[in-house]
Amino acid sequence: MKPFFVFSGQGAQCVGMGKDLAENSAAAKAVFDTADAALGYSISDIIFNGPEEKLTQTIYCQPAIYTVSCAAIEAFREKYPQISPLACAGLSLGEYGALYAAGVFDFVSGLKLLAKRAELMDAACNQTNGSMASVLNGDPEVIKKVCAEHNVDVANFNSPGQIVISGEKEALAAAVDGLKAAGIRKVIVLNVAGAFHSRLMKSAGDALVPVLENSSFKLTNIPVYHNFTAAPAADEAELRKNLAAQVAGSVRWEECVRAMAALGADTMIEFGPGNVLTKLCSRTIPELATANINSFAALNTFSEQ
Repeated sequence: MKPFFVFSGQGAQCVGMGKDLAENSAAAKAVFDTADAALGYSISDIIFNGPEEKLTQTIYCQPAIYTVSCAAIEAFREKYPQISPLACAGLSLGEYGALYAAGVFDFVSGLKLLAKRAELMDAACNQTNGSMASVLNGDPEVIKKVCAEHNVDVANFNSPGQIVISGEKEALAAAVDGLKAAGIRKVIVLNVAGAFHSRLMKSAGDALVPVLENSSFKLTNIPVYHNFTAAPAADEAELRKNLAAQVAGSVRWEECVRAMAALGADTMIEFGPGNVLTKLCSRTIPELATANINSFAALNTFSEQ
């Protein structure tokens, strides 16, 4: 098996995620216990018991998904220590799980950094009036042109036929109308807290810069493909730049997946709640084998191919 590892982003969360991992894997339980101690409150209680309204808040959701994703990979390593990735990547906040998996920082360092990122993004959401929409089966050039006309940004290039746009609510509504007028009929406004990966998040990205400057990173021989560049960072300075720019920049997920597959990978393994990235992969490279490690049952049914 020649896999690359990917990590879930915001929106994949659900109450109870990872609970069976904590109950059945000592390595996973240790991650949840460490997270609770590091944050000073029980993130595991919010993850396992909700309420859903609290779990979906950005300040809790981002560290929660990171914790579950890291617990999943530690349970995987406990059971399959012989399997290592050719590369790693994560969707938006999932990039922090990828950096952890690659050994760029330890779990607590990544958790605290992501918690600060979530706090800054939550503040930016509260200071703005943004939203997002998923555009299906549209010409990317038409989408970019309409977005530019309405001062809206392209947030995610997720897969062939799926692009997410982001911006101020009124501008986004005008852009949605513009896309429909251009013949793109399937545009779905998303129920999100703000305009992630758009210019409305610039204040959060800027405020994250000094936090990143004071954080320790160590590049390893496992490349991490960054959302902002769809490539690994050449050095620690570029890594910091990518993480700051990612907050308001476009997520080039399709390019990341294609680049990692081009390393000779035969399998993509998704860690964390849900299976969003697996579905995106099936649209991008249908012939690539996929697996999800999102529960203890999934861990037990996984087999080397």
